[in-house]
Amino acid sequence: MKTAHDLVTEAKSRIVEIPIEHAGDAVREADLLLDVREADEHAAGHLPGAVLVPRGLLEFKLGSTPEFASRDLNIVLYCKTSGRAALAAVSMQQMGYSRVRSIAGGFDAWAAAGLPVARPQQPSFD
Repeated sequence: MKTAHDLVTEAKSRIVEIPIEHAGDAVREADLLLDVREADEHAAGHLPGAVLVPRGLLEFKLGSTPEFASRDLNIVLYCKTSGRAALAAVSMQQMGYSRVRSIAGGFDAWAAAGLPVARPQQPSFD
């Protein structure tokens, strides 16, 4: 029986991971930047310009959102540390998306490298 770790390791052998030192360029060049984390994670901080599509909804959102219809989009994915993004990238490849890459180390590596993080502003009632 495979573990989650086994599935992630297998997925990472089938996808392209972008080293963190090249992630900024890859994000700028992407047609679509997908955050596959959960909504609370995204709200706490995300890559600027990222579209939230939680991993559990990915295949459904891709199939029902016209902006995601082209299988030739240059797509960069990320999650917290890269496991969910690897699984998501494999699913997207199976759906026919040909230009899907994941950020190695995910959001944690991005933030640790000092790259920009967007945080929603909470309303002030002062």
